[in-house]
Amino acid sequence: MLFGDGSAAAMAAAEAAKAAVRTTDNFNWTFITLLALVIVGVWIPMWKHKKYDAMAAALALYGVHWFYEIMNAVICHFSGYALWHVSPESTTFILLVGVSWELSLMFSIAGFMSVELLPEDKNKKILGINNRILFAIGNAAFFSIFEIFLASTPAFIWVYKWWGALPVFITTYIPFFLAANLIYDKPRATQKKFLACLWGLDALLLIILIPLGII
Repeated sequence: MLFGDGSAAAMAAAEAAKAAVRTTDNFNWTFITLLALVIVGVWIPMWKHKKYDAMAAALALYGVHWFYEIMNAVICHFSGYALWHVSPESTTFILLVGVSWELSLMFSIAGFMSVELLPEDKNKKILGINNRILFAIGNAAFFSIFEIFLASTPAFIWVYKWWGALPVFITTYIPFFLAANLIYDKPRATQKKFLACLWGLDALLLIILIPLGII
């Protein structure tokens, strides 16, 4: 599936996703297990090995992910449907209409994957393109192609006919991976300022929009 089909089935699935946001009907103990694996298996080793640049990259991608998920939920509130939804049957907990607990945990470590692939030389060009940018485009393409598969399953729902693999590649995944790859080489002070602004904005939006019932 390259784009949403606007079908009655897709709209019905999207309505079910909207109704299931932050309900605990599907909760099970994998929720805790996955969180523990991410913290103990990835974040703590990164901290112990002082891979602070990689941690900054991961937090940058994750922060941009959260901003996009908030905006996706805002679109859902005002237009009736989000650009993407996750089905309640596919998750233990829906955080916002387009992101489940499991999906969010994946994005919390995706930045590590992105920067581990990068050449050591930040100025090296491949095919005439700076490697940080080229690898961001490559990772975005991989995720977009995989999302085609996800959208063909009951787990992930595209409703709008104009939204699909190409728009998500250009407008969503490229910014995700650019944030990780470009902040990776920045001075520590720049990393801290960027992350403080990004996560401060995310926190402010959540604090305001959740009580208002918008997201």
